[in-house]
Amino acid sequence: MQTHAHASSNPRTALVLFCRRPLPGDGKRRLARALGDTQTLAVAHALLQCALEDAEQWPGPLILSPSQPGDTEWAGQLLRRPARVIPQPGGNLGDRIAAVDTLVRREGCDRVLFIGSDAPSLHPLDLAAASETLDRSDVVLVPAADGGVTLMGSRAGWPDLTGLPWGEATLGSSLAHACRTAALTVTVLEESYDVDEPADCLLAIERLAQDERPARRRLRALLTELTFPPAMPS
Repeated sequence: MQTHAHASSNPRTALVLFCRRPLPGDGKRRLARALGDTQTLAVAHALLQCALEDAEQWPGPLILSPSQPGDTEWAGQLLRRPARVIPQPGGNLGDRIAAVDTLVRREGCDRVLFIGSDAPSLHPLDLAAASETLDRSDVVLVPAADGGVTLMGSRAGWPDLTGLPWGEATLGSSLAHACRTAALTVTVLEESYDVDEPADCLLAIERLAQDERPARRRLRALLTELTFPPAMPS
């Protein structure tokens, strides 16, 4: 995903990074079925470092939101710069996003961008472009190649997110539809991708070939060394 927006942001735009502490046998199960737990854990660590690499540069309020309340101290040690830690509550992903969004807005941020830790193609310029889009649109979405989203942001809060097909290929279109049904204007930016399947690893190797960011270089080097199972005959 390439944009050429200035690396600036409305100072009241908060960036929220939803993240999971990389642990053996936890998370990225579709990838683990192909690569095994050891290689998958290494990929999860490398992906998280990519997201943190960009978070370090965010000029506005930054929130790290670990998936487990017990990981609050872990999350608080991830960055050199100040960042608020707000653990995710229970419920599905929609419930968790809505709850964290409400807390962030109570602290005075009227624009909130959400990203995960598995979309290495995102760039600080993309985050700035999404923030700037909220000058003219209630909602901004960056669709993922698998039908999900790699970024979602709003200046007006969210409609009910609970019943959306989280983790399904129809999530992106369903989220946009729910926002428009709630009379929110929606802008969809250029498609990106996240890393959930072995094929996504191969795509990342290709897309990151010219990316000079240190964490991306380390991720690409790791991905090129992975041992993938042979393709099943069709």
